[in-house]
Amino acid sequence: MSKKSIIASVLLLFFGVVFSFMLGPRLACESQIKLGGAPPINNPDYKSLSKAFIDVSKAVSPTVVSITVTTKPKSKNDQQGNEWFFHFFGPEGQQQQQVPQMEGGSGFVISQDGYIMTNNHVVADADEKKIEVTFSDGKKEKAKIIGTDPTTDLAIIRVERKDLSVAALGNSDDVEIGEMVVAVGNPLGLEGTVTSGIVSATGRSIGILRQEGVGNLGIENFIQTDAAINPGNSGGPLVNLRGEVVGINSAIATTNQRYQGYGFAIPINLAKVVAEDLIKNGKVRRGYLGVMISPIDDKMAKALGLEKPEGALIQEVQKDGAAEEAGIKAGDVVISIDGKNVKASNELQSLIARKHPGEKVSLKIFRDGKNIEKSVTLRARNDEQDVAKNDGKDNSEEKDDSESIASKTVTFDKLGLSIQPLTADQKKDSKVDNGVVVSKVETMGEAFTNGLTQGDIILQADKKDITSTKDLKNIIDKKKSGDAILLRIKRGETVSFIALQLPKE
Repeated sequence: MSKKSIIASVLLLFFGVVFSFMLGPRLACESQIKLGGAPPINNPDYKSLSKAFIDVSKAVSPTVVSITVTTKPKSKNDQQGNEWFFHFFGPEGQQQQQVPQMEGGSGFVISQDGYIMTNNHVVADADEKKIEVTFSDGKKEKAKIIGTDPTTDLAIIRVERKDLSVAALGNSDDVEIGEMVVAVGNPLGLEGTVTSGIVSATGRSIGILRQEGVGNLGIENFIQTDAAINPGNSGGPLVNLRGEVVGINSAIATTNQRYQGYGFAIPINLAKVVAEDLIKNGKVRRGYLGVMISPIDDKMAKALGLEKPEGALIQEVQKDGAAEEAGIKAGDVVISIDGKNVKASNELQSLIARKHPGEKVSLKIFRDGKNIEKSVTLRARNDEQDVAKNDGKDNSEEKDDSESIASKTVTFDKLGLSIQPLTADQKKDSKVDNGVVVSKVETMGEAFTNGLTQGDIILQADKKDITSTKDLKNIIDKKKSGDAILLRIKRGETVSFIALQLPKE
């Protein structure tokens, strides 16, 4: 080794020792750094709550299934025009489909012999030979449809398998706002997903079933939750912290086909009755009152003489139906059924939907300032309804020539409303024998904002028959500022009540 090489080696060794001496303490210090030195909080409530969610997830998840269907060819979009509320069939659920498609949802086992509850819209368009159920253990089974009920959006399918975990069913009548709940399902193709939240409202009616083709027969009394649910959750269970199913996830409120904070579940108490009927009979045997009902707002409550806006207003009574036989009349307000208070019209509809033809219900009715009791024996559905009597007589004192009619126009400026007498032809065409016709409605006036339109026929005011414009004027003239007036109107074939309020001065 040359002298220069020896000198270079010595220098490298020297500087190595020096740098090691200088950096050694720093490296030693860095190696001893500890992250997160604060001790954890000893919170037994946290442990209990966390364990509750863990236990519920373990208990419920084995009962939840993924349902895959091959649909029949479709020619139009089932969700067209429904951008706010829709059933969740997957991210492409709003595209037009003209060929068979693979779609999916969720369900849960309700009996050891293979019965599974899900939503009607999950299987409604399915090729019945191409319904497949995937269980939490990964096993797949073919399923067949036992029965469906579009009016509640429920369906029962069945697989040939016996060793099944069965979901515990709770009591949805006991569900309270603020209660913690868990949603389990298969959102966006992610099987066995568990999300949590609270019950944010009960008794919700969102109009989605009317858009699904069942009209006013749709029964909506949804549990609203903020537990995250997405396309694919449809048909899965909403569960309380006791592990009991209290609802069936069915719809979401959204503008982008994804979770935005609100989901809606069908109450399990209604679903139980539907399931039993579908399993026993393949169809639902539902009792009917034979009435058309509507909600009551503050203005309507004032017009009716109610202390608060609760109950269900009877708009129409079906001829020869159960309600008519029991003496119930249009304009009555149902305030309780079988001792349970009715806060909204859809609540009454949901409670009646649990009953069968031949069963009796006890209704508390508010009529003309008094509460009366009515016992009603429910009947099977009858589609024929008579909405107004027409005996062919003309009891009006008004003349039918156009000049006479025009000269007798009466205007109520404070209500933004003008009326005229009915002509004989109008009575004949409308199938009524009394009333006055709305000839003009001022835009954004009281009548306009409460739904009155030109051409409506006012049959009654404050439950008194109107035979002339003078009749209506006399009733309105007696009202004071802030008073409400109850009108019964006919529009086309529909008869209903609306309430107007004289503006406060």
